[in-house]
Amino acid sequence: MPSQEAIAQTVNSYLELVAAGKTDEILNLYAADATVEDPIGSDVRRGHDAIREFYTGFQDLKKDTELVELRVGGSEAAYLWHLTLDTGDSRSRISPISHMKFDEDAKITSMRAFWSPADVKVL
Repeated sequence: MPSQEAIAQTVNSYLELVAAGKTDEILNLYAADATVEDPIGSDVRRGHDAIREFYTGFQDLKKDTELVELRVGGSEAAYLWHLTLDTGDSRSRISPISHMKFDEDAKITSMRAFWSPADVKVL
C-alpha cells in the first residue's frame, strides 16, 4: 500500500499538471489500465488511450486549480478542489469532489469526479 505522503504527492502533482501540464505528463500519474469517470454518470474511460482523449480535450485552455480539502485513507483519496477556466471572454469555476484509488506505486488506478453542469459557476 502506498504511503499517505505518496498519495498526497500524486494528488498535488495531478492538480498542478491539470492546470499547467501536458496530457502525457498527467497520463504518467495513471496506471496503464486505470479508469476515469468524470463526471460521475458519464462513460467510464479505461486505459491510457481513452484517458488521453479526455485530457487532450481541455489541455490548451487557460486554467487554474486549487486544492481545498484532502482526505487519504488506505490506498484511496477524496478531495474537494476548484478548477477555474478562462476562455478569454469569460471565467467559470467547477468545484468537484474527486475520488482516486492508487496502486502500490501511488499511481492512479481509478479517478471519479462528482460534479454536474449545474455546479459550473460563471465568475
